[in-house]
Amino acid sequence: MAPSRRQISGRSPLVNQQRQITSFFGKSASSSSSPSPSPSPSLSNKKTPKSNNPNPKSPSPSPSPPKKTPKLNPNPSSNLPARSPSPGPDTPSPVQSKFKKPLLVIGQTPSPPQSVVITYGDEVVGKQVRVYWPLDKKWYDGSVTFYDKGEGKHVVEYEDGEEESLDLGKEKTEWVVGEKSGDRFNRLKRGASALRKVVTDSDDDVEMGNVEEDKSDGDDSSDEDWGKNVGKEVCESEEDDVELVDENEMDEEELVEEKDEETSKVNRVSKTDSRKRKTSEVTKSGGEKKSKTDTGTILKGFKASVVEPAKKIGQADRVVKGLEDNVLDGDALARFGARDSEKFRFLGVDAKRRRPTDENYDPRTLYLPPDFVKKLTGGQRQWWEFKAKHMDKVVFFKMGKFYELFEMDAHVGAKELDIQYMKGEQPHCGFPEKNFSVNIEKLVRKGYRVLVVEQTETPDQLEQRRKETGSKDKVVKREVCAVVTKGTLTDGEMLLTNPDASYLMALTEGGESLTNPTAEHNFGVCLVDVATQKIILGQFKDDQDCSALSCLLSEMRPVEIIKPAKVLSYATERTIVRQTRNPLVNNLVPLSEFWDSEKTIYEVGIIYKRINCQPSSAYSSEGKILGDGSSFLPKMLSELATEDKNGSLALSALGGAIYYLRQAFLDESLLRFAKFESLPYCDFSNVNEKQHMVLDAAALENLEIFENSRNGGYSGTLYAQLNQCITASGKRLLKTWLARPLYNTELIKERQDAVAILRGENLPYSLEFRKSLSRLPDMERLIARMFSSIEASGRNGDKVVLYEDTAKKQVQEFISTLRGCETMAEACSSLRAILKHDTSRRLLHLLTPGQSLPNISSSIKYFKDAFDWVEAHNSGRVIPHEGADEEYDCACKTVEEFESSLKKHLKEQRKLLGDASINYVTVGKDEYLLEVPESLSGSVPHDYELCSSKKGVSRYWTPTIKKLLKELSQAKSEKESALKSISQRLIGRFCEHQEKWRQLVSATAELDVLISLAFASDSYEGVRCRPVISGSTSDGVPHLSATGLGHPVLRGDSLGRGSFVPNNVKIGGAEKASFILLTGPNMGGKSTLLRQVCLAVILAQIGADVPAETFEVSPVDKICVRMGAKDHIMAGQSTFLTELSETAVMLTSATRNSLVVLDELGRGTATSDGQAIAESVLEHFIEKVQCRGFFSTHYHRLSVDYQTNPKVSLCHMACQIGEGIGGVEEVTFLYRLTPGACPKSYGVNVARLAGLPDYVLQRAVIKSQEFEALYGKNHRKTDHKLAAMIKQIISSVASDSDYSASKDSLCELHSMANTFLRLTN
Repeated sequence: MAPSRRQISGRSPLVNQQRQITSFFGKSASSSSSPSPSPSPSLSNKKTPKSNNPNPKSPSPSPSPPKKTPKLNPNPSSNLPARSPSPGPDTPSPVQSKFKKPLLVIGQTPSPPQSVVITYGDEVVGKQVRVYWPLDKKWYDGSVTFYDKGEGKHVVEYEDGEEESLDLGKEKTEWVVGEKSGDRFNRLKRGASALRKVVTDSDDDVEMGNVEEDKSDGDDSSDEDWGKNVGKEVCESEEDDVELVDENEMDEEELVEEKDEETSKVNRVSKTDSRKRKTSEVTKSGGEKKSKTDTGTILKGFKASVVEPAKKIGQADRVVKGLEDNVLDGDALARFGARDSEKFRFLGVDAKRRRPTDENYDPRTLYLPPDFVKKLTGGQRQWWEFKAKHMDKVVFFKMGKFYELFEMDAHVGAKELDIQYMKGEQPHCGFPEKNFSVNIEKLVRKGYRVLVVEQTETPDQLEQRRKETGSKDKVVKREVCAVVTKGTLTDGEMLLTNPDASYLMALTEGGESLTNPTAEHNFGVCLVDVATQKIILGQFKDDQDCSALSCLLSEMRPVEIIKPAKVLSYATERTIVRQTRNPLVNNLVPLSEFWDSEKTIYEVGIIYKRINCQPSSAYSSEGKILGDGSSFLPKMLSELATEDKNGSLALSALGGAIYYLRQAFLDESLLRFAKFESLPYCDFSNVNEKQHMVLDAAALENLEIFENSRNGGYSGTLYAQLNQCITASGKRLLKTWLARPLYNTELIKERQDAVAILRGENLPYSLEFRKSLSRLPDMERLIARMFSSIEASGRNGDKVVLYEDTAKKQVQEFISTLRGCETMAEACSSLRAILKHDTSRRLLHLLTPGQSLPNISSSIKYFKDAFDWVEAHNSGRVIPHEGADEEYDCACKTVEEFESSLKKHLKEQRKLLGDASINYVTVGKDEYLLEVPESLSGSVPHDYELCSSKKGVSRYWTPTIKKLLKELSQAKSEKESALKSISQRLIGRFCEHQEKWRQLVSATAELDVLISLAFASDSYEGVRCRPVISGSTSDGVPHLSATGLGHPVLRGDSLGRGSFVPNNVKIGGAEKASFILLTGPNMGGKSTLLRQVCLAVILAQIGADVPAETFEVSPVDKICVRMGAKDHIMAGQSTFLTELSETAVMLTSATRNSLVVLDELGRGTATSDGQAIAESVLEHFIEKVQCRGFFSTHYHRLSVDYQTNPKVSLCHMACQIGEGIGGVEEVTFLYRLTPGACPKSYGVNVARLAGLPDYVLQRAVIKSQEFEALYGKNHRKTDHKLAAMIKQIISSVASDSDYSASKDSLCELHSMANTFLRLTN
């Protein structure tokens, strides 16, 4: 029995005898066809293990490999056992039982004799050295600055200035000769560890077995199973043994790396005793050291991205920087650095031979020199052809049952996927097919693009093709079957567990803004969620600051952006940088790749014509649709196409998205069942036409609706507070509701009614509804996956060779989809039967079949009657019940007819031979053998064919049986064919009702969100109420009134300061101030009050309860928020410019029904300028816009200016002042909104809380008093000055006898008094 291998978790182990991989990427070492694994002369410079064969160059007379004896490893660095080995498939080789290599046990690393021990002295002082730190697993560059003869140690100064005293004879070091890091030699070190078991690379391990020329020579997939065809070398732990297994077969062409490249390298011996270093101290003191190497000599693995063509040297530097993202370090650098820099000097030149400094350089492509290509074998050439066209992607190259990563891609796999390098000098790693989804999702989530190259031909098909066409190909065909990025990921575990939508956004721009920076922008937008097959189209005008686009980007947070190269304006490009979170950016060539509207209509029309199985020939050379081509388009596209170019930019954006998706083989499968939606109207100048409140980018960010300000996560956000949804589609719908609260009063009240019914006495039913849905997968995405599965494209293509049971996986997903739909329908039906929803129009609409809730009972019944769901899920095969599938029923009937004919024939034979014991038997593969007693052999007709016999009986086939068996075999084949396609036909039947399934998901999601809103209010601290949504007052003045208003997110227990202090707020309405001018001490709670009012308004308008005793508001059409201090350096905006840019948007977009919140406007500049700007802005909102708002400030002069204005209410956050040490005031915050202005901000108190030294605080108090005397209002000093002036007047009048002099003095004093009074007032 073949020995079993150790099962190790799905990673690719190191390979010994690399029949499929190392041979795939190496030079042919020998053309000998000898089966002996004798060493190749080309490898003679490599040390080999000792052999029992006294003459290793002579071929072995025996086909079995020579036995090896354990020896010391002369080059342990080539094995790199530092990393735990990757697991491989648990499939024994078919030749393991025949040929076994004895275990190679490697002893302690050999120590050089004492006579040749190398020591260092003064001669190395001043030289450059690289020292390996085991705990960091990195090399650090430095120089030897001093030698202590007494201790025999050298002082090494690293590049960050840190020094260390080392005994260089005991360290793992590399000496750098000259400028290039590649020109170095290694100090061979003495090993000090205990015995280790590793595997050496022997000559005969590299020698390839004989390959049959006419059958599988050069084929990389003769068996497609590494476990069968490749002996994998695994560096196990000290307790494990490793078996090396010979092979007789090879999958790819025999290729062995040229050994003349090895001669220039010095073998490195890894030191086994690891010195402990205090890496934490390095991190605390300034971060980890970085190993710097010459980028010109070492090839980097890289994570490239599509960037705009480089024009200048600075742009070229960024391209080169992209090649350095995954710089090799540690063992990988030592292993591959010199080889890569030597072999691939042509990197950095694109397919048109342009360099990074050239105009229109394209880093996505690579020029392959002809002399380099000539040296490549068929397999190598195949890989490089794919890679040269996709340098910005990691290539998953399918070989048998494994996906392989070579060269620079192997470094990415080792770094990001933690896959162990294969043995050999070429970078290479891989993983089994079953790990495809997990690994591709890991890379994509980290921002990589992945190119999936699949086999589209088996070895047998290759052989057949060679015979039929005379082709000399030795490598199976492979094709690009998928391009997977953040925006095109459709498969993966995280995708099903993470409910957040991953939008791919295509954006284009037109109009005067492309040439005139002050003109308004015109945008066309297409948002695609591939996982749910949702396409959102829109076109809108925007202001100079791209406010609407900023709002859209902040809400959707696209993970990938597609745009026409060199088309978008500077303001648009800046907005993309500022309002996104590191998306992948793809620049397409205008017109040829990023289509215009006409090209889009044509291309999309072709797809829909093909979907409808009709010819698509109504396109002329002028690029226009002829005839009724638009009849195949969805309604929304037809409307955009006929609106006289009003939708041209939106259609162009769709064209860019479709072209990009076509490269990923997703265009047709997406459009077949695409759900088109229009972009919510977001032109800020026409609020009256909207159905929703507008929350712009600043509001979403400052109010922390979706992302907190600490780390960008959900914790502490309003979404996290309300999100108690149980379904993934419900979570996505809740985000949509929060981003666009309702503005229509009646719609708000309908939601409020539904939320009210779902709690209270009906709470148990709501809980039961949630419980029934709790284990559902992401049904919206799962249904979309079913829709796309009927399209045979990409990895689902008919020609793709896959070894995992994809049919079984598809059947299981289909059954999960059916069960999920049944569960949702039953949950809604149960809730409808129990819940008293007559008072809620919205619930009535959601739970009534035929309205929002589709009637799917008949469809579910059809699939239940069609086949056994449990049996199909377990077996992965759908065996339909009778009547479920006409084609299968017909095939079954045909089989039964032939079986019946055989039974009838048996009766006839019994009657003919006169023996009722005659029967059919099956022997081996032979069926329906007529078993006749030996006593009747003389009566058997001569045309019966004797097939077999045993004692007492003989077995025959009659001519009739042979004929019926042939027909039965064909019928069974047709039956099996029908059985294989039954699942696809059933899925096709499922897709016919796509609208019903989507409506079911939508209705379930809305119910889930409504219940979540009902439950979320229970987590508020204190009381809650149903807000009153009313129109404006009789005089048309908007209003907002709240008593006992709390905070929906903050709680007293989380703050650790007792209960949260509620407040009463009232603005707007008849004869009431519409603005509150808010002052108060620093940290007094001003910003918190502003946020809680805004959040309460949002809650009220999405239909939720508000944490207050009472809350009444007239609908708010937009919340304008200017809060906090931040900059956008990447967009070239300082803190103050960012502040004023947001304010400018508010000034131009706010209306009478808006809620404006300004927090400390003007603090980013000088006091005089800041105060002037603040007062001017406040005056604009009060006098011109006349909206509701809050204006918090530390400019106390504003309080004086507006103390008599009836449109402004002066308020402050109350506090108590106490006397502290050294005259420093101690402030106790009361967090209570109180009428009147606060005289000071008490900033020194915050400095005290921050822990500033006492002497600084005391000095600050003195300076504060001086500033107040000079600039502020100090009423006590004013009284003294006024009294002194009056005394001076009286004295002057009494003492001056000269009338004219007295008159002049009085006039002067009068002028002084007027000036003083103006200043003080």
